This record gives sequence, structure tokens and C-alpha cells, in this order.
Amino acid sequence: MLVTAAPGNRVPMAGEPRKFIEHAPDEPVDVPDNSYYQRRIASGELVKAKPRGAKPAAKRAIK
Repeated sequence: MLVTAAPGNRVPMAGEPRKFIEHAPDEPVDVPDNSYYQRRIASGELVKAKPRGAKPAAKRAIK
């Protein structure tokens, strides 16, 4: 799962406390989908990022 830190946060990597995920929307970090990162997302410290080159879904007209 791709994440980036919320503005103003530095989040330690799981198992690597001296490496941090920083706020860099253009450079998301790929991390495992586990409880550590899910808790950080739930607390607002991390934000799920979209894959690079992802385009928004086209809107369909309702008929």
C-alpha cells in the first residue's frame, strides 16, 4: 500500500525506527498492509496515496 505522512508529521518505519516516512505527496512509500500502518492511517499520521500515473475515474452521466 502506498502512503505518505500527513503534513507536519514524520512517521517511523515499522522495524526501522531511524527511517521515517515524511510528507512528500509526489514520492509515496510502499509499505505492507499491516496493523502498525493501519493504526497510523486511522490516527491521521499517514495518508493513503494514489499510485503514480493514476488517473481519476471517469464520471458517468445518470440517465
